[in-house]
Amino acid sequence: MVMKKAFLVLAILVGSAALTFAQPKSIGGRLGNYGIDVSYENYVMGGSDFLEFGLGLDNGFSTSAFHVDGIYNFMIVQPDWTPKGKWGFYAGPGASLAVWENDEDENTVYAGFVGNVGLEYTFWFPLQLSVDFRPRLMFGDGGLRSDDPFTLGIGVRYAF
Repeated sequence: MVMKKAFLVLAILVGSAALTFAQPKSIGGRLGNYGIDVSYENYVMGGSDFLEFGLGLDNGFSTSAFHVDGIYNFMIVQPDWTPKGKWGFYAGPGASLAVWENDEDENTVYAGFVGNVGLEYTFWFPLQLSVDFRPRLMFGDGGLRSDDPFTLGIGVRYAF
């Protein structure tokens, strides 16, 4: 009986992993008006929605500030504008965690909410380009982060 349960659990885990790895993904970078991100996207099973994860440097690419973002993007529409490739307009909510060095050479940790609204084009070869608007609201020991919370960005990713 224990062997059957163990086999069933193993089969579910292997099946779930196979479904996850079978979904389209992309990896690359995003250049915003406040820094640069390494970006990874993984589409949700059976749909066009996708999870996006980013690890980036803020404050003009300085190592004194970095952030980690996780966003669930809903694919709003995929217009058929070109005979090859695929367009997509998406938006979604997410969470962000950031560390900034303050004036006293101490680190301040911030956590907050991030949103994303963007347009992407995936070519018929494995290249994806995107442009997005990403508002961010961060809270921490230093209170509300008062920098301009809006960032525009362009992304270039390898789609596989």
